[in-house]
Amino acid sequence: MKPEEFRTHAHDLVDWMADYIENARNYAVRSQVKPKDIINRLPAKPPVDGEPFETIVEDFTRIILPGMTHWQHPSFFAYFPANSSPPSVLAEMLMATLGAQCMVWQTSPAAAELEERVMQWLGQMIGLPEEFSGVIQDTASTATLCSILTARERKTNYETNRRGLTGAPPYAVYCSTETHSSIEKAVKIAGLGRDSLRKIPVDEKFAMLPGALAEAIRRDLDGGVLPLCAVATVGTTGSTAIDPLREIARICREHDTWLHVDAAYAGTALLLPELRWMSDGVEMADTFVFNPHKWMFTNFDCSAYFIKDKEALVRTFEIMPEYLKTPEDDRVNNYRDWGIQLGRRFRALKLWFVIRSYGVSGLQALIRKHLDLAQDLVRRIETSEQFELMAPVPLNLLCFRYHPRGTSDNVLDSLNERLLEAVNSTGKMYVTHTKLNGAYVLRLCVGQTQVEQKDIDTAWETIQSEASKL
Repeated sequence: MKPEEFRTHAHDLVDWMADYIENARNYAVRSQVKPKDIINRLPAKPPVDGEPFETIVEDFTRIILPGMTHWQHPSFFAYFPANSSPPSVLAEMLMATLGAQCMVWQTSPAAAELEERVMQWLGQMIGLPEEFSGVIQDTASTATLCSILTARERKTNYETNRRGLTGAPPYAVYCSTETHSSIEKAVKIAGLGRDSLRKIPVDEKFAMLPGALAEAIRRDLDGGVLPLCAVATVGTTGSTAIDPLREIARICREHDTWLHVDAAYAGTALLLPELRWMSDGVEMADTFVFNPHKWMFTNFDCSAYFIKDKEALVRTFEIMPEYLKTPEDDRVNNYRDWGIQLGRRFRALKLWFVIRSYGVSGLQALIRKHLDLAQDLVRRIETSEQFELMAPVPLNLLCFRYHPRGTSDNVLDSLNERLLEAVNSTGKMYVTHTKLNGAYVLRLCVGQTQVEQKDIDTAWETIQSEASKL
């Protein structure tokens, strides 16, 4: 493709992108295709000769687009959002054009130093103590793995990296029963084994019980098992429950146990001073992660990982082959040593664009708007005679179910499962489910960039309408 052709096609695609952002409401939120619909429309063999770009774009709109679930739709209420924004998209275009591989300072000094600065900004924005240093990871799953590996190395005086876990004492990692599945995956990858994970019971708000954590640690110590790491969650995936961080941190300090705080989704809410109660005690944590790519209007992927002892992190991951040595190594941050990946994208650029475009006050206004919209829906459910909330709503995630009068408990799960599919099949909205205390509940999260009051109104009308047909 020649430069002038690129220019023409790029302008056309940017026009399409702008139209998409403006008209996302016109699409069915969840893709309505059936399994194999897309692959059956794609040729079994690649083209021998190159095809016109116009043909490729036409097939994108004709074949690919119908098979997309529209995460940027204002009525995307499923999972947690992966919300984007125009400034972030434009930065992503620049990132792709530059095509920089930002593994060490020398490979792009601006990328390394911008990352250092925006992570300092983020720490200030969410109220983290200054002793935390930050680095951008791809996801919170990777950040959690980095934390557990660093905890493992510091506990073994960095001997595990040299000789493995052979001959090491058994270790234990602690999290609540509501903690994200990435914790279990990290424990397996770190070589500790799934049996080393202790899932601590939760209270009526689905938050970890500190007393149960303390008892589990004492039980392990009595049995010759060493406590390695605990994970406290600020905003669980199931219901955005808030673990009591300060009490958990005190227990960890008492038993020399590493503390990782997983605030992957809810961490963005810490931009609001009135919600900083959620991170009370964070100064006693060792690591902290939250995802701007969930609720801070920054394209996936961009996970903000903070660590108090950055030397422990670097010492865990540092590898120094001759071909990566540079004269500046002792004066700069080479982020290849701050995580698992050697190759790194210029993720700091989109974060910089977003923070500067909205400003802290603009970001705070949008988050408060989402919280207000969620509370509006809370009030509607609480005053309804046929629906009930199934968990507290500290932020903008609602867990609820359809429970018409006279309905026996043994049919409620199947009834709500049918309601979920009926609602999603309308194309007007997309919600998901979870189970709380064994009950099947609908899970609706208000956090999309362009969501408005009218989208909440439509969602509630759709839920009520589809429920009445069951």
